[in-house]
Amino acid sequence: MTVTLPSFRIHDSRGRVVLRDGLLFSFFMRRSHGDVAAGLWRAMQTYRTAIPAQALNGYVMPNGEWAPLDDAGWESVRDEVLQSPWPTGSEVRLQESHDEVGAYNIEYSGKWLDAPAWQGHEEAVSAAAFTLPTEFLLEHGPVHVRELALSLAAELPWSFGYVSPALISPGGLRSAARQAAQELCLRFPGLDVYNLRPTARSIGTRARGAYWLTFLGQPLLGQLGGTESLRQRLPSSVSFHPVGSERILLSLGEWPLAGETSAQDDMSPYRAVARMLEPHLYRERTPWLIDEAFEDRWLRRFL
Repeated sequence: MTVTLPSFRIHDSRGRVVLRDGLLFSFFMRRSHGDVAAGLWRAMQTYRTAIPAQALNGYVMPNGEWAPLDDAGWESVRDEVLQSPWPTGSEVRLQESHDEVGAYNIEYSGKWLDAPAWQGHEEAVSAAAFTLPTEFLLEHGPVHVRELALSLAAELPWSFGYVSPALISPGGLRSAARQAAQELCLRFPGLDVYNLRPTARSIGTRARGAYWLTFLGQPLLGQLGGTESLRQRLPSSVSFHPVGSERILLSLGEWPLAGETSAQDDMSPYRAVARMLEPHLYRERTPWLIDEAFEDRWLRRFL
C-alpha cells in the first residue's frame, strides 16, 4: 500500500520551526498523579528506548527555564514524576530542542484530583503525550508503531487515548503557527492538532475524536455499550485489539490517512467511529486553536 503523509515545517520571522508534521501518542486518565506516576515513568523509559540516543536534549524546569537532559537532568525529571508531593501535581516537558519545535517530545500534566485546587473540577484529568517524526512510521512501518503504542498504553490507566499524524507544537500553538495550522487542518482532516494542558483540565472521560489508533477504556467503553456492541455497529474495516481487561484499541486501517481530498483517501472508518463517539465527544472549554467556531467545526470534522 502506498501511503502519502504530509511533510511540512512552519517557521517564524527568525527562521525557527514553530510547527511541523509528526506522529502523536496521547492518553487521558481520570486518575490522580499518584496513581499514574510509576506507570508514566515506565512508559517514558519505553519511549526513550524506542528513539535515537540523545533525541531528547533538554527539559523545562518548574521555573520555566531550560536544562539539559544529562544524567543529572534525568534524575531531576525522575524526581518530578515519582516524588512530586500532594497537592502540587507534576508538570513535565521534555524536548528535542529548546528554541524550536523538534520531532521528539514528551508532555505530561499530572493532578492530584482530591487536592483543593481541583475539588469541584469533575472533568479534570492527568494526561500524557509523546511525539515522533513522521519518518519513524515510514521507516519502521505501522505494525511497529502499533506495538509501541500498545506498550505505552499498557502502563497507563487511560479512559481515552489515540495515535495520529499531527501538527506538532508542544505547549500549544505559537502565534506564528496559527494561520498555517488553520490551513493545514482544513486541507488534511486526518491530522490532529492538540494542546495537552487545557484539554486535560476538562475532557473528563469523554473522547476527543476518531483517530487512526483509538483507545477506549472505562468508563467510556461501557458508556458506548461495550466491545460486542461496537463490533456490531462498526464496519469490518475497523479492527479490534483487546488491551488487558475491559479496554480496547480500534485500528482504522493499516496505515493512518491524512484525508486530503485530492488523494482520495477513504475516511469512512473515521466517520463511522466519529458517529459512534458523537454523544461522548469533548468540546474545548477555552478555545485555543483559532476561535470557538473553527474549533467546533474541526473537532466534528468527520460528522
